[in-house]
Amino acid sequence: MATTSEISYLVDGVTMIGHLAVPDAPGSYPAVLVNHEGPGIDDHAKGRANRLADLGYVAFALDYHGGGQRLADRGEMMARLGALMGDPERTRALGRAGLDVLLAQPQIDPSRVASIGYCFGGTMALELARGGANLLAVVGFHSGLATARPQDATNITAKVLVCIGSEDPMIPAAQRGDFEAEMRAGNVDWRMNIYGGAVHSFTNPNASAAGIPGIAYDKLTDERSWRAMLDFFTEVGM
Repeated sequence: MATTSEISYLVDGVTMIGHLAVPDAPGSYPAVLVNHEGPGIDDHAKGRANRLADLGYVAFALDYHGGGQRLADRGEMMARLGALMGDPERTRALGRAGLDVLLAQPQIDPSRVASIGYCFGGTMALELARGGANLLAVVGFHSGLATARPQDATNITAKVLVCIGSEDPMIPAAQRGDFEAEMRAGNVDWRMNIYGGAVHSFTNPNASAAGIPGIAYDKLTDERSWRAMLDFFTEVGM
């Protein structure tokens, strides 16, 4: 079981409200930053943090929109994400603010820290790594792979895993190819798992409710990609 709490922190005057999950037993634990999907922090991101804590990780689900709320308007969400895509430094700053909260927790082992993310949260996890964050591992689930600064891949010290649906319309084959070229040029230790038939947001049980083509939950792919992450964590010493 895990102990959970909400933590408020400021980024450029905006109050962010993240979700911390900590194993109940005393000790020093590896730590995982969880970066939420584009609409905002929700039960999906918080649930992933809780699952990680049950497995022996201190996990913090950050907030990159503010107020600990989801954005109800899809147009507003896409505008915000578009602005962040064009401003990697801003994206990295939002990620670093959440990472700082995680690193401040007394239960963590600062030598064993990872960042995972979903949808644009996966992009944020990757941008943290491109910015040189001291991470052992980065994992992106149906994560955007594109960046305005591919040359910064040379800053990546973490090992990288991205889990992508083969039919995801938001991450087409061309984007996957560009990411491969970026990782190779940066001499990164990376891998990409492609899951046949899966579309975007395959880890979120509520994804299909929106009725948007190309966005749907896939239970089997969700389970397979979660196991891939845990195996990856074991390999890197998390």
